[in-house]
Amino acid sequence: MEFQDKALHCVDCGAEFVWTAGEQLFFADKNFKNEPKRCKACKSKRANRPMTASPVRERVETQTACSACGKVTTVPFKPTQGRPVFCRECFQQRKFAGAGGV
Repeated sequence: MEFQDKALHCVDCGAEFVWTAGEQLFFADKNFKNEPKRCKACKSKRANRPMTASPVRERVETQTACSACGKVTTVPFKPTQGRPVFCRECFQQRKFAGAGGV
């Protein structure tokens, strides 16, 4: 199969860039199925950005009553309505007892 240079548009900056026949041959040899989406400048800019997977979540501390004993306790999350919340002692008892249900 003979490849010819192809004009593509960058999804980031919108600039037109050329996907050369040599690059297409490389893609075919590696069995890559998709054409490149970004120009070389945007591709390198994207590769060199800091790797922050997600913004750091703030730890939420919520005071609530234990669903088992009623003692007021603090948990490191916002309780979901309809789901039981346990104090440390009750949680440990349930964990070690292997209790699956409420």
